[in-house]
Amino acid sequence: MDFLRIAPIETARLSLVPLAVEYAREMAEVLSDPALHAFIGGAPHSAEALHARYERLVAGSPDPSVTWWNWVIRLREEGRLAGTVQATVADSERGPVAEVAWVVGTPWQGHGVATEAARGLVAWLPERDVRVVRAHVHPEHHASAAVARAAGLTPTGL
Repeated sequence: MDFLRIAPIETARLSLVPLAVEYAREMAEVLSDPALHAFIGGAPHSAEALHARYERLVAGSPDPSVTWWNWVIRLREEGRLAGTVQATVADSERGPVAEVAWVVGTPWQGHGVATEAARGLVAWLPERDVRVVRAHVHPEHHASAAVARAAGLTPTGL
């Protein structure tokens, strides 16, 4: 899937910028609230741990049939990072399938940032021949379910 290249994505207020290791320190602060892990488990990463994680993500998937696309969400007006979006794209019989996710730091939640970022990502994926987009949302995470719906995704019951 080498033909599938990540690119910046622009929306009305946001720039989705391809992930780079140098964002680790700022993102460690953005993602430092333990409440962000209520539905996914785990705990916030230190800047050093996030740096190591970003090195692995930027290096790409070790599986040649899977592509990892990761972006940081930059608020253009504020000039700062506010979260991440990602798409894991895998080959399938029907063509590339993407599993998407988003995380927005607590201070920016409730302001449409996740919705705008998810919409931008979901709209960009067909430009890369992705026809199936999925998001795994915890059944109790109503805010994330609302983001998924606003991005055009529908519940499957699976």
